Amino acid sequence: MRDDDDDDGGGDDSDDDDREGGADTFEDLGAELFVDMPVVPKARQGAAFVRRDAAQIANDPLRLLRRRAGWHSRSGSLSSQNSRSSSPHHGEPTEKLRREQSFKANRRHKFLECLSREDVDMVAKVAWSGIPEEFRPIAWPLLLGHLPLPMGLRSSTLERRRGEYQSLVDLTSQIWHQIEIDVPRTRPGVQLWMHASTQRSLERILYVWAMRHPASGYVQGINDLATPFFEVFLSAYVVGTDPRLKTADTDPEEIDPSILPPPVLAAVEADSFWCLSRLLNEIPENYTTAQPGIQRSVKRMAELVARIDAPLSEHLATQGVEFMQFAFRWMNCLLMREISVKNTAEGSDAFSQFHLYVCSAFLVRWSDKLRAMDFQMLLSQAFLLKSIWHNAQSHFMGK
Repeated sequence: MRDDDDDDGGGDDSDDDDREGGADTFEDLGAELFVDMPVVPKARQGAAFVRRDAAQIANDPLRLLRRRAGWHSRSGSLSSQNSRSSSPHHGEPTEKLRREQSFKANRRHKFLECLSREDVDMVAKVAWSGIPEEFRPIAWPLLLGHLPLPMGLRSSTLERRRGEYQSLVDLTSQIWHQIEIDVPRTRPGVQLWMHASTQRSLERILYVWAMRHPASGYVQGINDLATPFFEVFLSAYVVGTDPRLKTADTDPEEIDPSILPPPVLAAVEADSFWCLSRLLNEIPENYTTAQPGIQRSVKRMAELVARIDAPLSEHLATQGVEFMQFAFRWMNCLLMREISVKNTAEGSDAFSQFHLYVCSAFLVRWSDKLRAMDFQMLLSQAFLLKSIWHNAQSHFMGK
């Protein structure tokens, strides 16, 4: 899956991850991964380094396969060592742990095999059992049709689409005002989304979407849908600073994207836009006037819950709780405000087929607790608390 004369953005062929006699330990592997890795002053890097081959990965994301394959094949001895040290008595790993490790290793192997064979249909089938986190920067664009799998088309297609995206970035429209209000509210408290560089990228993504789709324009909630794509694609270009870690990756939510070279950050941004567009193209009526797609999904959810959990459905109806009051946001934001981006990403691998069922399962999971709740009693308690505390502002810290 690579040209023989490619390198990892610096150094000679002796640094190539595919060479024979590679590193056998994480200490050796760490030295191999991080030599010449920093491309910006350390003060700006925080807890991550930019890959020295980031520009090459941006040009052809499947370059990650070579590093991933080498990583997993050479880390087997350390994985077993970690398993022994993690067991209660530092002895042999438990049977459950061995099964989990075997399952994960088999799943990675299947993905490597499907991708190396350039078989998108097989990738889609394997994805139903979950996409390994390290392969998502490759698998998501493939499954959404943004990245072609044949080697001869990948670079040219990405260059054309990213160029088209950049040509559309023109921040002069009136729609900019609403986007500028919503972007700082995206994933509040998560470090990644508090950085100015991330917010500027998200603003441009949403603006270009609005300009390309005048029938819907920008709708609140689309900002949340962009977050898993940006985080997953960002993760492809950074590695942790500690070579002793089990993997070379770091949490993208702790990264300031400004550490990336501008062309690489532009690639993350453009790829996020196109994959977001592909996702939204599957649910166009969710974001047009009156959002009829969401209306239908909420209605179908109410009907489904009535069939699979009639007591819960009857309880909600008795309490005067309508599905639209809580499920609208679940459909509008695809649960991305309810659960973490990591878990959202895991659910997004097969979103278009069963989001309705995910939401229904999400509700039914807490059926017992919900049926025990008296919502009118909750409102009465709220009124009592207001009567006691509303006129006692001096008791609050923010007085």
